[in-house]
Amino acid sequence: MIFGVDVSLIVTLFGVAVAAGCVDAIAGGGGLITMPSLILAGLDPVSAIATNKLQGSAGACSATYAFARRGLIRWPEALPIALAAGLASILGALCVSLLPRAVLDAGVPLLLVGIALYFATAKRMSSEDAAARMSPGLFALAVAPAIGFYDGVFGPGAGAFYMVGFVTLLGLGVVRATAHTKLANAASNLGSLALFAASGHVIWPIGLTMALGAFLGAQLGSVLAMRLGARLIRPLLVTIACAMALRLLSDPANPLRQAVLGLLAAG
Repeated sequence: MIFGVDVSLIVTLFGVAVAAGCVDAIAGGGGLITMPSLILAGLDPVSAIATNKLQGSAGACSATYAFARRGLIRWPEALPIALAAGLASILGALCVSLLPRAVLDAGVPLLLVGIALYFATAKRMSSEDAAARMSPGLFALAVAPAIGFYDGVFGPGAGAFYMVGFVTLLGLGVVRATAHTKLANAASNLGSLALFAASGHVIWPIGLTMALGAFLGAQLGSVLAMRLGARLIRPLLVTIACAMALRLLSDPANPLRQAVLGLLAAG
């Protein structure tokens, strides 16, 4: 036992975090791996979310560092976006109980499927930058806070939403967009983590072990993303977005699932 936690469980969750950190650094969606693992490990849902934010923050910070070392982050543009996302995530975490969760449960899977279709069919998916359709300042004021707020309230798919914004609105190439996404993700993860930590919901022995695993995994994922570019990021983004949509729809209580099943039964 380590701080009251079984050693075999610690080792298993470390391995899970390495794999999730690698996937998350490339295309996001690492929570698809870590959240079910934490629930299966016996954590209650709130503690699982809080502990997952700790390892997710470590992975995102690790990936950000790796991309930054290669000069892929434009700091004057990226920092205001990250700051806006981080502050909005704190507000989102504070408003969790005030927002209609059913709307998110029903709407997010549809958005994720739309994102998958976009990346699957988009003609321009390269590592080269294109003309921006929006200024970085306007993006920081309008788009980043909206995604950061969502990340604080709910979370699944936030990385994919950032990616769409960076590619379609700011015209960033896929690899640079991934780099900027990791910085924004790190900021919004850290913002909501601060609240969870203050409320005492983080299981620190598990969270810190997984944070180390996520950090190492993100280093590997970042190297793969930079070497293979759109050839790796594009198909993985499509796969992860679809997997997240299916994961959300697998919940019997999901209102979209219930509505579809109701229509099929009525027909």
